[in-house]
Amino acid sequence: MPRRERNKFVKRGETLELVIEDYAFGGKGIARIRNEHGEFVVFVPNTLPGQLVKAQVKKSSKKYAECKLIDVLKASDDEIEVPFQDIPGAPYIQLPIDIQHKYKKESTLSLFKRIGKVENVEDLFDEFITSPNVFHYRNKMEYGFSAIGYDRKNKTDIDEFTLGFKRRGVWWMGDNLEKDSGLFDKQVEDSLKTIRAYCIETGLAPWHGPKKEGFFRYLVVRKSYKTDELLFNLVTTSYDLPKFDLNKFSELLVSLFGDRLAGLLHTINDEVGDRTIATSGSIKLAYGKDKIVEELLGLNFEISMKSFFQTNPKSAEKLYTKVVDYALEDKDAINNTVVLDLFCGTGTIGQIIASKANNTKIVGVDIVASAIEDAKKNAKRNNIEGLEFYAADVGKFLSEHPQYQNKIRTIILDPARAGITPKTLKKIINLNAERLVYVSCNPATQARDIEQFMLAGYDIKKLSLVDQFPHTAHIETVVLLEKK
Repeated sequence: MPRRERNKFVKRGETLELVIEDYAFGGKGIARIRNEHGEFVVFVPNTLPGQLVKAQVKKSSKKYAECKLIDVLKASDDEIEVPFQDIPGAPYIQLPIDIQHKYKKESTLSLFKRIGKVENVEDLFDEFITSPNVFHYRNKMEYGFSAIGYDRKNKTDIDEFTLGFKRRGVWWMGDNLEKDSGLFDKQVEDSLKTIRAYCIETGLAPWHGPKKEGFFRYLVVRKSYKTDELLFNLVTTSYDLPKFDLNKFSELLVSLFGDRLAGLLHTINDEVGDRTIATSGSIKLAYGKDKIVEELLGLNFEISMKSFFQTNPKSAEKLYTKVVDYALEDKDAINNTVVLDLFCGTGTIGQIIASKANNTKIVGVDIVASAIEDAKKNAKRNNIEGLEFYAADVGKFLSEHPQYQNKIRTIILDPARAGITPKTLKKIINLNAERLVYVSCNPATQARDIEQFMLAGYDIKKLSLVDQFPHTAHIETVVLLEKK
């Protein structure tokens, strides 16, 4: 068996200092190593052109290597100072928003060319939709407790009670959030150090990742932009529960947030896995109510701790408006027909279309039964008729409900990050709909799927980008396809 040739540029596990020269889709900075053997490309996630970074090689092949970012040693000339604490969830917060938009647009369109084989993508581009709130736009945040903290001055780990976020790429190390991160609610994040001090005073231990022991695990907060209310979920283990006073913790939250506090839930999670809500754990109401209400485009949605809901509701309104515009572009053509909302989740898009299109039947299908239950409740709350929701696999749904065969003119697709499976893609193509509106949070898998739709006789008519998550590499895309 031939010996594997050793990489002439890098080896796995090696730590490098690199200058980032370019930006690739998904927030990957591109560096290049040049020596007597030639030129070699290195990708480093969450970096920007112009930065000098320290990174560790995780994977390497003959053509390129992938690294993990350890530290930014020198900022890019484009970066500016902001009054927020840096966190892993906002790697580009120091980059002006217009430059963020430029990187996102260029890298996403080049992805459609490369993966989707869409040569004239610039001609099909409709618009770049910006987030109405650039800062403090998130409606949910998860803060972790840890027994191992980070000393920012000496750049090393220390034994201390922390409440904040994990250090990037280090699963066992927490980093105290001392002030507003710029992503979530300022009052909550400025109060986090007070909550941490209270928890320290109880004498109970924070979670120790390597040892898999401790009492305090997570503090999860949801916020309603409609009512400005806050819903808290404290996640702990059960071992020292008799020593902890939930009522006193509720009183602390009332003293900090007053009428804004909608409720406090307490979750017991004794599993060693790194998840906020355990599969075998329990969740109970400790104070107030267990739900808050949010509004999207005039419709009300009740949100519990476990509900899926768009993280940036103000930007989601713009996203859904674009989806509805594409779906209803030829309003007369969809009258007396069926619009199929596939992967419909809690039914938000279907409800918005139903509220705007008369004489049109909207059918929502999703394999997650609990999401369909929420969808039915939401439609009832908003008094929307002309909607049917089914918990089913797309293929089975059509064989079980033949009354919809050959009546579906428009399909809305909003799959998970992995995109559409080849089997499901074939079933969708066989429905022979005239129009597809494909929404995606992962343009790479969307571009792959769209190539298949194009081979099956669909043309892209329009493509828009929606910035749901400023200061991150994420971008949402909405593509309108029509049958030739």
